[in-house]
Amino acid sequence: MHVTEIFESIQGETTHAGRPCAFVRFTGCDLRCRYCDSTYAFHGGTAMSREQIVEALLLFKTRFVTLTGGEPMLQKELPQLCGDLLAKGFEVALETHGQAPLAGLPEGVRRIIDVKAPGSGEEDRAFLNIEDLRRGDELKFVIASEADFRWSLEVIRRFDLEGRAPLLLSPVFGSVEPKDLVRWMLEAGLEARLNLQVHKYVWSPQTRGV
Repeated sequence: MHVTEIFESIQGETTHAGRPCAFVRFTGCDLRCRYCDSTYAFHGGTAMSREQIVEALLLFKTRFVTLTGGEPMLQKELPQLCGDLLAKGFEVALETHGQAPLAGLPEGVRRIIDVKAPGSGEEDRAFLNIEDLRRGDELKFVIASEADFRWSLEVIRRFDLEGRAPLLLSPVFGSVEPKDLVRWMLEAGLEARLNLQVHKYVWSPQTRGV
């Protein structure tokens, strides 16, 4: 497995925002979203075995871990690593771009599924995992414009997603004002959650390892 970094911080997003969390950022991604804030994870990385990754995580006090990237689903041994971590008593979350099948992940993994709007440059048209939501899953819509919000609203209503899983609406940092996104949500009567990237308010948006 190829790893860009392993570090301890707080979870900056999702319904678990603010919680102490250990992160494994895997190397490599097959998408190129316009607003990506982790392009440094596209290449390089360090080869690590599953055992080495688990050992590194056991050095931290928190037992909540998020597997992210890059795109972690490109790592062939990811389902087995998730199983290893669950067996060690970790609470495991996975952040994914959502355009790869997730059915092979063991039960108990919290799958944070990004639904790519047109403003990403990588619009999701297949919606591979929306019909296969499990307990603990969350859906994230990154909003780069009002047009992205309208697209997301149409997808949410088409698939009747309100109440099926937490819906996270995340304004692109520096591009969409949170207050504008809140206004669009309220006007639409949308049952969703504003999803700010808390770590970018605690530290500089360019700071790595947080």
